[in-house]
Amino acid sequence: MIRGNAKKDKKTKNLINRLGPSDIAIIDHKDLDEVAAIHLVEHKIKAVINCNCSISGSYPNQGPKILAEAGVSLYDNVGIDFFMLVEENDLIEIHNNTIFVNQQAICSARELSEEEIKKKMEQASENIRDVLHDFIDNTLDYAGREKDLILSPIDMPKLTVNMNGRHVLVVIRGKNYKEDLKAIRSYIEEINPIMIGVDGGADALLEFGYVPDIIIGDMDSVSDHALRKCTEIIVHAYPDGRAPGLKRIRKLVLNSSIFPYPGTSEDVALILAYENKAELIVAVGSHTNMIDFLEKGRPGMASTFLVRMKVGYKVIDAKGVSELYRNKLKPSYLAAMFLSALFPIGMIAKMSPMIQEWYHLITLRLKILIGL
Repeated sequence: MIRGNAKKDKKTKNLINRLGPSDIAIIDHKDLDEVAAIHLVEHKIKAVINCNCSISGSYPNQGPKILAEAGVSLYDNVGIDFFMLVEENDLIEIHNNTIFVNQQAICSARELSEEEIKKKMEQASENIRDVLHDFIDNTLDYAGREKDLILSPIDMPKLTVNMNGRHVLVVIRGKNYKEDLKAIRSYIEEINPIMIGVDGGADALLEFGYVPDIIIGDMDSVSDHALRKCTEIIVHAYPDGRAPGLKRIRKLVLNSSIFPYPGTSEDVALILAYENKAELIVAVGSHTNMIDFLEKGRPGMASTFLVRMKVGYKVIDAKGVSELYRNKLKPSYLAAMFLSALFPIGMIAKMSPMIQEWYHLITLRLKILIGL
């Protein structure tokens, strides 16, 4: 039997910060994405009940696989009625494929096994060609409409942080962001770049002991603590000027600027650094491929495609850099390093009269001991 307290939210990213080890996460998340699953696993929850389809077959999303590998049970597609029925902190018990709420049987549940997840992902992979076709069409269609907005001169918000000639680190809470931040610690400490947190990326910086200079985004996944700590806040608005995130900033009585711009907040961060004459832009956790964007619920990546064309020569993606350091040193490498270290020592010993004298003395004593 699995038992825990219910924690629910329509947006998984809003749920993350409320979870603890005694909880069961109740979500309504079609095609559970990789980043959401990683955060769920990090909070060591008892189980996940998804009221939607965790793998619809549209594309091979990685979320369910990550939960299975971490030993977190995933009960799939129980229906939106269950989501509406259960209340925050209700006692949830799962026994013999039945979900009990406050000791009352509510509905049946089907746990996705590793084998079933693998089979569903294989089936979804077969659809990738058609999905890629539509994705490229959407990207090119939107790129044609948005190219003037993105490539034309931009009315930038005035900043108090001076980026001119500086390195800028842009942190997005994407795949492997923690590992990649660890991998570039020496770069951060040596160069001291200006730090931009894109929404929850600001909290990622704080986790590592860094205070973000600027927070950019819709303000829907960044903590109040991060907003109060940073130097400057820029609310990403729609091209028509609507800025839903501004309401939260005003409620916190904080100062901010508004930046109307098409595309993602990540795009906004890159274009902001570029237009403010940053020497180099290092991106951590960025979204750069089709699966990344499908997991974000976007049918194309037009704005990112155009922004990367404009600023690409100044951008270095740190995404996945940690993978370069994961392989342990092989014994043959260690042996070679040991022999390499012995070589100069041997040369010094051969040229030193004192070491040669000790060598002959030790040899003589050994011969006496063994009777030669």
